[in-house]
Formats: sequence, structure tokens, C-alpha cells
Amino acid sequence: MSHTAHPKPAAVHHEPMATHHGPHPAPHDEAAHDDGGPKKSWALLAIALAAQILVVLDISVVNTALPTIGSALHLEGSQLAWLVTAYLMMSGGGLLLGGRIADLLSRRRVFLTGLSLFTVASLISGFADSGSQLIAARAVQGLSAALLTPSALSLIMTTYAGTQRKTALAMWGAVGSLGVAGGVLLGGALTTWAGWQAIFWINVPIGVVAFVVGRHIIAKDTTPRPTVRDFDFPGAVTVVGGLASLIYGVSGTTTHGWTSVQTAVSLAVSAVLLGAFLKLEQRASKPLFPPHIWKLQALVSGTTVMLGVTGILVGAVFLTSIYLQTVLGFSAMESGLGFLPFAFAITAGTVVAKHMLGHLSPRVIATFGLLVAAAASVLLSTAGGHAHFATDILPGLSALGLGVGMVFVPVSVTSMAGIPASHAGVASGFLMTGHEIGAALGVAILSAVASSVGSLVTAPGAADAFSAGFIGAAVIGGLFAVFALMRMPATRVAGGGGHMHMH
Repeated sequence: MSHTAHPKPAAVHHEPMATHHGPHPAPHDEAAHDDGGPKKSWALLAIALAAQILVVLDISVVNTALPTIGSALHLEGSQLAWLVTAYLMMSGGGLLLGGRIADLLSRRRVFLTGLSLFTVASLISGFADSGSQLIAARAVQGLSAALLTPSALSLIMTTYAGTQRKTALAMWGAVGSLGVAGGVLLGGALTTWAGWQAIFWINVPIGVVAFVVGRHIIAKDTTPRPTVRDFDFPGAVTVVGGLASLIYGVSGTTTHGWTSVQTAVSLAVSAVLLGAFLKLEQRASKPLFPPHIWKLQALVSGTTVMLGVTGILVGAVFLTSIYLQTVLGFSAMESGLGFLPFAFAITAGTVVAKHMLGHLSPRVIATFGLLVAAAASVLLSTAGGHAHFATDILPGLSALGLGVGMVFVPVSVTSMAGIPASHAGVASGFLMTGHEIGAALGVAILSAVASSVGSLVTAPGAADAFSAGFIGAAVIGGLFAVFALMRMPATRVAGGGGHMHMH
């Protein structure tokens, strides 16, 4: 990792597996201290970002098309929810295992395999003629994303150093936030112009091009042949099952309520499985998540903040999309266009945060961004049933985007600092698990809060629900701002964003 001027990442695998059980990794990021070496081509970053754009877009691209898909395939409300939940459940639940696979096998091979599966699943999704077929294809998309995301971020971490890495990780963070807003716009446009199938088929040419180019520009790497024990399948089964049960239980509260038997059983099963996972990891000879990485405060705190800010972001997009169409009477296309200023504001937030990193600590930047998002949520909650987009929605939505954008950059940059190359995949999987689980929980929790006040399918009810939902978003923003202030790194990032003390 310290010799990133050489294109072959194979050297990072020469470290013996015993290092998984050693003490803390080196407190400094070795590769980031030297900005004087040869600069690497941005081609690999472009391929990794293209793949991640596909993954993140598919979190939200379905939202504006759900009514059309439901009508075409004669789906019920619970089946519509599963079109979103199946993807998030498989991607969020599988990311830790995907990160482990990216560390043990060839990063190049794992990346290209994930990209191939994602492309094929997208093609099949567009041809689905029943709800069960589409839900199954969405689940495969999510499983592919669990391979694609950690291997892509791992390739970035082991290829770039210094200022280049800071720029690459800032762009990665921007993709994570912009993709959600962009997905709503793209979903509305494609559904209006080309039919709901196009929201899946558009992934195919992008995936094919990324695969062909990736095969040529990603250096081949050789890795020692792992054994079955290296993958910790008992740990994988329990963590995937536990996270899936958690998402299933929370997402079902909008239909069954928080006190229903289904919700109680799902959450209880989740608690048992996640508890079993923690016990198994303590005793496993080669655990899915090496114990010393649990002690890296920057990674754990960054992942927690990632969960919170993504929950606010995706939940806000969900509530606002319904509000614009149900209360203000926007079409799917108009609703998508209404999110353009939001996307621009997120971009502005990432640019501002990137420049601030040289002057302020990640803790201060993330806390301020969350407070801005919380204040914006309070402002949005004041919009009633007779609101005007330009005066009552746009200011709050823009401020929310600015705040969210400011949080993603310090989280993305600091969470991976000090992680050795041999663990880059599993650490990135842990971080992005926070992203995916946050997205699922954000929609589930904010929609449950909103639905407790009013119906989301009638104009008066949706107006009341919108206000309640954003009060909930403000509370979440405030709580995570306090957490960021208490737990995120207080040391300023130096040497391009990778060299900092771990606390």
C-alpha cells in the first residue's frame, strides 16, 4: 500500500493472515504521507465511480416509478415496498461478506464479477412480467452491489495516495449522496418518456462499457488461494440474516405497526442473530470482521454517522417525492425536476467540506452539516397543504442538501484513514453497510412517523404526514450531530486526507 506508484496491488496480499488478529493497525496511513510520487491515472476512479453510481442510483430510481410498475404488474402495496426493500436488504446485509471476499480474492475479479451480475440482473428486471420475478431480480441486484461496492472502494484505496486519494474519496462521497437525488430525477424522466422498464435497462450499456474498460485498465493481481474457513460463513449467515430481519421488521411497520406480532418477531430474530454474530466473531479463528478493526474509532464513528445522514437523505427524498405528487399535484417528471436544486446543493456541500478539511477537524464539519440538515428539516416541516414549491419547499430542500453534502466528505475521508491495504475491502464494506442500512431504516422510520399522523395517499393526510416526518428527521439530525461532536476524530486531516491519528 505504501508503494502505490506501482500498478500491481498484489503486494498488499503478501501480508500473512495472522495479521487479522494482531494489534491495532499502524496509527498513520502509510500511503498518504507522500504527495511527491507519480500521479496515477484517473481511469480506474472513473470505472469505480461509474459502478458505484449504478449501485446508488438503484436505491432511489424505483421510487418515482412505483405507481406505474404497480399498475402494470398488478402489485399490492406490500409488494411495491419489497421492490425497494429487497434491494436494500441484500446489499446492506451482504456488504460485510462482500468486503471479506474482496480482501481474500482478487479485487479485480470480484469487481468485474459484481459488475457482470448487476448488469444481467438489471436486464432481467426490465423483462419481468410479475411482481415475484421483479423482486427476485432486485434481490440479485442487491447481492451484486454487495460485491461491487467494497471491491470498488478497495481498488481506490490501494491505487491512489495523498491528495489524489483525498480527491477520489471526496468524489466517492459525492456519488453516494448525489445518486439518491439523481435517481429520483432519472426515474421520473425515464418512466415518463420510455416506460418503467427503462429505469433498469439503462444500467445495461453503462455496465457493459464499464466491464470492457475495467478488464483492460485494472491491473491483474494474484492472491493466495483461501480456504473455506477464511470466509467465516457462520458469521456471514448470522450477520446477513440479522440485518435482513432488522430491515424487514422496520420496513413492515408502515403496514403492520410497531406493536404487531410480525414486527416484534422480526426484531427479536434480528437481535438474536446479531448477538450470535458478535459471539461467533469473538471465537472465530479468522473472523468475518477482524476484532481489532472494531476498535478503530474513526471507522466505527464514521459508519454510524454515515447511517444517520443517509437515513435523513433517503427518507427526505421519499417524503418529498410523495408530497410533491400528492399534495402539490406534480407529475413524476416534475417531481424529479424539483430535486435538481437539491442535487446542486449536495454538490456545493461536498465542495465546501472538501476545502474546509484543511482548516477544520472532521468532527466540526460533520457536526455543522448535521445541524444544518436538522434546521432545514424543521423549516420543511412548516409547509402545509397550501404550500408553494418556490417559497415553502425549495429553501429548506436546498439547505438540507447543503448540510448532507457537508457530512459525506469528512465521513468518507476519515473512516478509511489508517486502514491497512489487507483490510481495505472489509472496512469499506462496514462503512457502506452503514450507508445501505441507513437508507432502509431512514425510509422505514420516517414513513412510520409520517403515517402515524396522516395517510400518505390523500392530499390532506400527506401534508400532515410530511410535516411530522420532517420533525422526525430534525430529531434524528440533532441526535447524530451530538454523536458526531462526541465521537468523530478531532484531529485535522493532513497530507491529502489520509494521514491522521486514530483516537
